[in-house]
Amino acid sequence: MAARRTILLAVAAMAVLSTASAAIYNVGEPGGAWDLSTKYDTWASSRNFQTSDQIVFKYSPQAHDVLEVSKADYDSCSTANPVTTFNSGNDVVTLTATGTRYFICGFPGHCAGGMKVKIDVMSGSSSMSPAPASGPSASNAPPPTPVSAATNVEATGFGLAVLLAIAGLMA
Repeated sequence: MAARRTILLAVAAMAVLSTASAAIYNVGEPGGAWDLSTKYDTWASSRNFQTSDQIVFKYSPQAHDVLEVSKADYDSCSTANPVTTFNSGNDVVTLTATGTRYFICGFPGHCAGGMKVKIDVMSGSSSMSPAPASGPSASNAPPPTPVSAATNVEATGFGLAVLLAIAGLMA
């Protein structure tokens, strides 16, 4: 009976720890958002996106949208065959698999004006260690961090509550 309880607690603890490792990133922050003034290549290359992370596109739906597209459509800024279209102004995309995902703004001229971002997703257990920034402004820029440390705290708190509930049921 004691061994069974120990195994169940260990499994629950692993679930808590895996829940707490996902990060949430607002696209373009801290200095920008989903707009025409943000340098998305620099923003994306300074982060280590991993499976289970989420990216959030925040924008005015009257001025922008988000299309997930193929690499060819990303390169040519084609809006003809989007994989997915988002237009809420607060779009959350969960990165469920490794690989590269491509996003553009579908409003005329916006993609050609730089509103496009390529997200390289790697496997791993934590997004809390972003890649170092490079380029002339890298030394002046604050280190990139996930959108909200509170997100990870909330996930840990929820997982801890589940763990305590399981422990209570086994008592």
